[in-house]
Amino acid sequence: MKQILCFGDSNTYGYIPGTGKRYAWGERWTSILQENLRTNAPEANIKIIEEGLVGRTTVYEDATRPGLRGNALLPSVLKSHGKLDTIILMLGTNDCKSLYNASPKEIGSGIETLLKQIKAISPEAKILLISPIHLGEHVWEEGFDPDFNKHSVKVSKGLKKVYSELALKYHADFLAASDYASPSDVDQEHLTVQGHQILADAIYSKLSA
Repeated sequence: MKQILCFGDSNTYGYIPGTGKRYAWGERWTSILQENLRTNAPEANIKIIEEGLVGRTTVYEDATRPGLRGNALLPSVLKSHGKLDTIILMLGTNDCKSLYNASPKEIGSGIETLLKQIKAISPEAKILLISPIHLGEHVWEEGFDPDFNKHSVKVSKGLKKVYSELALKYHADFLAASDYASPSDVDQEHLTVQGHQILADAIYSKLSA
């Protein structure tokens, strides 16, 4: 059986905007991708491994919310699942928080740390690097997420270019989630059900190309 690891944050976990609950199986993009593979390529016998965590960053530590640094957990995840055929990496949104005051290039350095971990531990695995959806223009305003500021929106829009360059450097495939989906109007941050469907279809097409 081939395994595809999906390592990301709340938009990989399937966080429902405005509720804090999780989308059901068949609604979050990871599960839709699994069903697409089972339906369209049953002979491939591929298993999706969901490793999404709300609040996860690339390398940044929030003293009030420990345990969210991707680089602290990724090595153990890679080792615990054994041989992986493909690793889908989509992180960076939480790195845009005002707490970290990070530029797109600095967030890219965090992603590069994770790419190096993958290359060291799972050198034969294919990598699909995904730059996340943009933050909504109003995410920093009252009623939405105070962890972000106006500059965070600009930073999120700069990740696509940085990630695409890293994908070339590390011989990874690349996809920009922002080319396909936008955040919900409810929280300016997380995917809608429709967004999950659209993103899943885009990822499936990329993997099948």
